[in-house]
Amino acid sequence: MVDKMSQNQRMALAVILSVIFFVVYDMYFMPKANLQENNVTKQVVEQKSLQQTAINTKSIKKSPPTTKISNLVTIEAKNFKIEIDSLGRILSYTLLGKKFKKEDGSYTTIIKDDMKLKPLEIRFSDKVLNTEAFSTPYTTNKSEIKLNGKQSVTLTQRLSSNVVTKKITFNENGTYKIEISLKKPVEFFISNGEHPVAERDRFVFNGVIVEKSDDTLEKVQSGKSEGSLKVMDAKFVASNDKYYTSMFYDFNKGLDVVVSTEDKDPKPFVKVESGAVTLNGYIGAKDYDKLKAIDPRLTNVIEYGFFTFVARPMFLFLKMIYNFIGNWGWTIVIATILIKLVLFPLTFKGMVSMNKMKELSPKIKEIQAKYKGEPQKMNAKMMELYKKHGANPMGGCLPMIMQIPIFFALYRVLLNSFELKQSAWILWYQDLSAMDPYYVLPLLMGATMFWQQHITPQNFSDPMQAKIMKFLPIIFTFFFVTFPAGLTLYWFVNNLFSVGQQYYVNAIFEKAKEKNKG
Repeated sequence: MVDKMSQNQRMALAVILSVIFFVVYDMYFMPKANLQENNVTKQVVEQKSLQQTAINTKSIKKSPPTTKISNLVTIEAKNFKIEIDSLGRILSYTLLGKKFKKEDGSYTTIIKDDMKLKPLEIRFSDKVLNTEAFSTPYTTNKSEIKLNGKQSVTLTQRLSSNVVTKKITFNENGTYKIEISLKKPVEFFISNGEHPVAERDRFVFNGVIVEKSDDTLEKVQSGKSEGSLKVMDAKFVASNDKYYTSMFYDFNKGLDVVVSTEDKDPKPFVKVESGAVTLNGYIGAKDYDKLKAIDPRLTNVIEYGFFTFVARPMFLFLKMIYNFIGNWGWTIVIATILIKLVLFPLTFKGMVSMNKMKELSPKIKEIQAKYKGEPQKMNAKMMELYKKHGANPMGGCLPMIMQIPIFFALYRVLLNSFELKQSAWILWYQDLSAMDPYYVLPLLMGATMFWQQHITPQNFSDPMQAKIMKFLPIIFTFFFVTFPAGLTLYWFVNNLFSVGQQYYVNAIFEKAKEKNKG
């Protein structure tokens, strides 16, 4: 028979350990996508026949060998530099500005010349034509552009049986429009390229995201996917790493997208049947304000994994505070305080309940001993005891349960949000998205967790549970060593205020006891 107090303590232990479990699971064991060859939405099948919507992926699995590649066009703007190669593809894309400057003085390059699939690469369904296209260089009407406002370049590829024309119009905000026309209509595929390579992080999503016509997202993770994904009338297809994206989008007509997984590396393409197409694109940081200014719907490319439904509002809440404060570190501190204040009525009840349970511990043990062989009677007596003294065995667990979604929402926000990159707080904290280089915050977090545990009423009947609880501050400190400093800052401030709240509740409880004695 498991007594009520033991159930309560086991629940508390399970809630705390679940934090560790979900973090480890999120980092190492997230299930890989297993995409079937004909993954087409039900809505699309109803709108189009299978013959109309079928996308033959065999012709785009591998590109044929190419001739020697050279730089054809260079576009220089205030915030980026682009090189287009002799096959009409974006060979390299470098972001300029203070936030993208690295320690060695160079700038962040998110599209590199060694990528297997480059943005604006065209592949034809006709294998013969495709082979010729990869050995025939484009010509250009401009070899260099100093971008000021909006400017265009026209690329032309003359094949034996066709002529390909690409007119690309670049904007200073990182967007572009590409108009492709063929002299003779033939089926082809054009790609927005593989995901950028500047910020590959094993703990965040790297791969391709497709927003379907019903506003849901389909994800194909790099290195973890099998089969291919096909989506008709997609709103956008984006190749993402931690902070950057290369995407095509069309919120009016939609895009017929196929994502092949050659070598388990997702390669996205847009299918074109008419021989002509106009596409909108964006390459750059997943900066919320920037994407919102282009089109609010583009902000959906910023995703936070399973906890997106909580993390997105959390990000907007943090951003609202940041707009007043102007410092992400103090934003996290203030947000933590506000969250603690909102949850305090619930936390207060939980703390009071834990104090009452501690006081009732001797009487509970008496009941357990007296009715050891009568479990139903024992439970009934214990419930009477709880009711008489206004105690709730589960009351101490609820505040912890409430904090779990908040914790993971912040975890994902601080891990994924570009805005946190290289955002300073105080002293040596110059990048809240990175770990604390001197481990000060993790140690403070562990110390305050131990402090909170020391002053919180505990009544473990199982010695093993008590030992595990004592080791939890050490375990958490170990995990938080590699966490973003911003997340550790949140947990430290959260612990600090929890300690203050616990002292407050303990003082009230002691006064009440003294009053009852008098």
